[in-house]
Amino acid sequence: MDISVELTLSPLQDNYEELIINFIKKIRDSGFTIRENALSTQIYGDYDDIMNWLNIEIKLALELMENGLMFIKIVKSDRSNYEPNF
Repeated sequence: MDISVELTLSPLQDNYEELIINFIKKIRDSGFTIRENALSTQIYGDYDDIMNWLNIEIKLALELMENGLMFIKIVKSDRSNYEPNF
């Protein structure tokens, strides 16, 4: 089953930029199809592959923060080719 996942990492601490940059770099190196914008990063692909990868990487990202949030949205379909038609 293909999914689309939107992630936003929000460390609630000083020196947050390096944590975000390192997380985005790991996503870029994951081998998944990704899209980035100023507010979030989207990952597209197989449910099991993405969720197994996210399980490890989200835990690591949270352990590196003093305090923070991880916002996650999951859509059941690969929306990587979405183009607005309006």
